[in-house]
Amino acid sequence: MPEKSQSIAFRWLEAFNEKNLEKLLALYDDEAKHFSPKLKIRQPETNGLIEGKSAMHFWWKDAFERLPNLHYKVTSLTANTDRVFMEYIRQVENEEDMSIAEVLEIREEKIVFSRVYHG
Repeated sequence: MPEKSQSIAFRWLEAFNEKNLEKLLALYDDEAKHFSPKLKIRQPETNGLIEGKSAMHFWWKDAFERLPNLHYKVTSLTANTDRVFMEYIRQVENEEDMSIAEVLEIREEKIVFSRVYHG
């Protein structure tokens, strides 16, 4: 049901804005993958792709520590039974707002792949 996928997306946004790593990671499958252009820049050896909760924990912990004022403001969210497409504004103090699109692929009520696109 699209409502379940949509609920996962709203919980994802809430956990991210709270900087709650455990709550965020609980939404992911243990072997989930995450792709981000920021990863490609900060960790070039990954080529932008990490796999597994441990790698995601390290990545987001670093981001939350470096950017304590990081906040995502959702502007659009579309969900079906196995995918969510979100658009949001990345807000960081002393930085220009950035438009972001992110796709969450969902199986058995867990995120198995998240892909970030910068606008």
